[in-house]
Amino acid sequence: MDFTTSLFVLSTIFLLLLILKQTKLISSKSIKNLPPGPPKLPIIGNLHQIGDKPHVSTASMARKYGPLISLRFGQQLVVVASTPEAAIGILKTQDRLLSSRVVPTAFQQPELLPHSLIWSECNSTWKSLRTLCRTEMFSAKALEAQSKLREQKLGNLLTFLHKTQGRVINIQDAVFTTLFNTLSSIIFGKDLIDYEDEHGARDELKESLYSIIEYGGRIKDVGSFFPMLEGFDLHGIRKGTMKEFDKAFSYWDDIIEERRAQVNSSTWSSDQAQSFLDRMLEKRFTNNQINQVVTELFVAGTNTTTSTVMWAMSEFVRHKEVMSKLEEEVKREFNSDTITSSQLSKLTYLQACIKENFRLHPSVPLLLPHKAAETCEVMNYTIPKNTKIFVNVWAMGRDPNLWDDPLSFNPERFIDSKLDYKGQDFELLPFGSGRRICPGLPSGIKTIESLLVSLIREFEWALPNGDDPSKLDMNDKFGIALRREKPLKLIFKEKIV
Repeated sequence: MDFTTSLFVLSTIFLLLLILKQTKLISSKSIKNLPPGPPKLPIIGNLHQIGDKPHVSTASMARKYGPLISLRFGQQLVVVASTPEAAIGILKTQDRLLSSRVVPTAFQQPELLPHSLIWSECNSTWKSLRTLCRTEMFSAKALEAQSKLREQKLGNLLTFLHKTQGRVINIQDAVFTTLFNTLSSIIFGKDLIDYEDEHGARDELKESLYSIIEYGGRIKDVGSFFPMLEGFDLHGIRKGTMKEFDKAFSYWDDIIEERRAQVNSSTWSSDQAQSFLDRMLEKRFTNNQINQVVTELFVAGTNTTTSTVMWAMSEFVRHKEVMSKLEEEVKREFNSDTITSSQLSKLTYLQACIKENFRLHPSVPLLLPHKAAETCEVMNYTIPKNTKIFVNVWAMGRDPNLWDDPLSFNPERFIDSKLDYKGQDFELLPFGSGRRICPGLPSGIKTIESLLVSLIREFEWALPNGDDPSKLDMNDKFGIALRREKPLKLIFKEKIV
């Protein structure tokens, strides 16, 4: 054994002993009345039991150990809630103390983090940023002002699908393009990608955002579980994420500088503001602030909504009787080309389908992680300070104690039901609840409804090669957004009126 190898082995042994000692010290601390959980191994705790689908593995643990379980990932104590009662304790009763964030390794970028809409603490800066986004992006007034633009982008999608009818289409890419250009037009005043992309810009930008999502969704990161290793970025997560951030930023750097010059000119008036970017520049946002907010809006506003639409379309394809009822309802309620909010509100069966889709396929299955700012109690168990907390809404949606035949897609269960997804009914929490509820809920719902109605009204859908819809692969891939493991590919054929 040469000197270098010997040094490496000795260093590794020393490091493991140090970690073991620290883990024992933490474990030996008298933390009474923790939620129950499975046995833990030395050093790694329960990491070996999580797998690549933590929403599934923790749901299985909850069935054995109870609605609120505690796990240890290295030196990090983790609590997972899997019932409405447990969710109420976290997101309502103790919301004030449990609404801090555990920032994933991917987003621990010092130059960006203070300007985060998603990961910042609930301080005055966060409140101001959230208020700005809600007012300019998600309020009823803002949505009304955006209505024509949204119609135009939806029209572009329909034009593309009419043009390509009869061909096999990766509908995920097409929907992503629609949602991304809608947001980019609201934020920057222009489209950034094309449906038929000859130069690869769509794929490059899309993959950068997907990579950011994937990095952010990695639960099993050694550095986050052993603080002494955190600075080493052993898996290259921070470095990889920053690389993807820089790629994304390059798509709008010139736009920011051009608009900044106009906003800073002596002739500028606030009445000239045409985009969300203009409002941020008026408030003297730096490039770092703008980049962080914009990237988060793109990631949250494209990936989660695309995921939701893909799961809904997959279920409609698999269930012909559901599609037939939707077609009848849409045909009955829509007599013109324009889709209005008042018309959408009359589509009771569509609303039931969307709720059922949220139940089975929540786009963020564990919600985003919370952190205990102080020690408190939930369901008579102690939640120590700095505990990382997840709410498994995926598990709640498939709980036989809450739902009859929970694995079946059955929209009829929501007909005449008062259950909603706006954060007050804890059986159904796709957008979360409390201080950290998703501010884009109104925009997201309107987009989902309009997209689905337009595609149902305009086209017949079919799987390639005459594949049997009942055998459509419905496996998922875990991340911040729960995506289909295999993209949904369909053939669209124009309906004959």
